Amino acid sequence: MRDDRPLLPSSPGFWRSPLRGPWFTSVLGAVLLVGITVLFVTGLVSYAAYNPDLSPVNDQTPDKGLLGFYLFAWPTGPVWLYRLSQGVHVTLGIVLIPVLLAKLWSVVPRLFALPPARSLAHALERISLLLLVGGGLFEFTTGVLNVQLDYVFPGSFYPLHFYGAWVFFAAFVAHAVLKAPTAVRNLRRHVREEGDLVAPRPDAPTVSRRGALALVGGGSLLLFLTTVGQSLGGPFRRTALLAPHGGADPGGGPNGFQINKTAAYAGITPADTHQDAWRLVVTGRTGTVRLSRADLLRMPLHNSSLPIACVEGWSTADQWWRGVRLGDLAALVGHDGDPPDVFVESLQRHGAFRRAALRANQVADPRSLLALYVNGETLSPDHGYPARIIVPAAPGVLNTKWVARLTFGDL
Repeated sequence: MRDDRPLLPSSPGFWRSPLRGPWFTSVLGAVLLVGITVLFVTGLVSYAAYNPDLSPVNDQTPDKGLLGFYLFAWPTGPVWLYRLSQGVHVTLGIVLIPVLLAKLWSVVPRLFALPPARSLAHALERISLLLLVGGGLFEFTTGVLNVQLDYVFPGSFYPLHFYGAWVFFAAFVAHAVLKAPTAVRNLRRHVREEGDLVAPRPDAPTVSRRGALALVGGGSLLLFLTTVGQSLGGPFRRTALLAPHGGADPGGGPNGFQINKTAAYAGITPADTHQDAWRLVVTGRTGTVRLSRADLLRMPLHNSSLPIACVEGWSTADQWWRGVRLGDLAALVGHDGDPPDVFVESLQRHGAFRRAALRANQVADPRSLLALYVNGETLSPDHGYPARIIVPAAPGVLNTKWVARLTFGDL
């Protein structure tokens, strides 16, 4: 039997699926309208968590201009704030992948429609679609690669994802404004569907449109169940089958929680952290002091129960930290009672965030520590021995390990 299907995808008869139609596309679009808006908002919140206007080391996005507007000074409570906001951002981004792919599949005939531009308005709409589809695929792809710690793309993830987000969301807003009235009508319509997405000679259906939506929803649910555990931390991490598990083995015991950056990767050697060699240099209003680990242990030590949450979406359970309050270290160099910002420098020799800045409210919080112990045991080399920063609600990369210098003052 001869197949009379047209050979070119620009021909309407080439696309024969009976599932495509305005209602199916509009349902997927409504889900993405809500989901992508939440993604963009939580992305802005994540950007704010780095205190981007505090110091260039916290945000090295070039030429960001007005796009880099700062929302608010990042708070220190609740302690799970960044775990929640970034967990929602990463988990929702992965959960929406089946919806995005189904939406692109549902409108693929329009991508091949001829002529490519019937008018100036139509040409502008096609260009916006190019930015929408290209930007969406770029953002979701780079986001997934970042979660998997697989940096195969050129350049730094942060500026690429930052600028890609603005291009994608601008095109998304324009598309939503243009198509929302039509989508609402399509969702309310209960008559026979018409339009360029409906196949003129459809193949026999093998599943209903509602069945196809259930399949997409099932895929999203499966991704949720195999992803969300990395944001919850602790024993739930074992359920996060799609989270990266090939990194450094943290081992067991009190230091047995996730490690992204090992001492070996950071170029930290035992000679650097030996008690005879390592000194913490603290600088402030009244000058500079140099403290050994023994000196720090003679200062008042305090406890904080805090998680570590990272931009990749993973989080640990709350760990029990013990060390010297950052506010007490500020008081040593003349900032008693009203500690300022602090610039933190690590022994780390290469890589991003070997230096970081913290705001005065983070320094002043009594739970912010220069930690010397975790879970009742001395920090392991991979967790920052001889001393590391731990601050409530801060992104993991701002909790600097292998601290060498603290400079207090307005940044």
